[in-house]
Amino acid sequence: MIFLMIVIMGLAVFLNRYLFIEPRLPVRLNRGAREFLGFAVPGMLTAICGPIIFLADHHLNLSPANPYLLAGISAVGLMFWTRNVLVTVLLSMALFYLFRWLL
Repeated sequence: MIFLMIVIMGLAVFLNRYLFIEPRLPVRLNRGAREFLGFAVPGMLTAICGPIIFLADHHLNLSPANPYLLAGISAVGLMFWTRNVLVTVLLSMALFYLFRWLL
């Protein structure tokens, strides 16, 4: 039963993505829909990373001794400064481990 459910969900995801990848299918999104979908990735990343950064031990932690918060702020600053995703990820990970070691 579980295997069948995994296969069905895999097919649902594949067919959902395939409609937009296959060039012969006449599915075209208008400009408004494409613009709206542009907010999906930042919204999803915020929903995933927000609780990790701000809620340490299920309590709001905005102290300067929070390595997650310091690394998050550093990552935002590095992204504006370098405009390079790979450099930002590598440097912010290094800074996170440095903050965890120091704090």
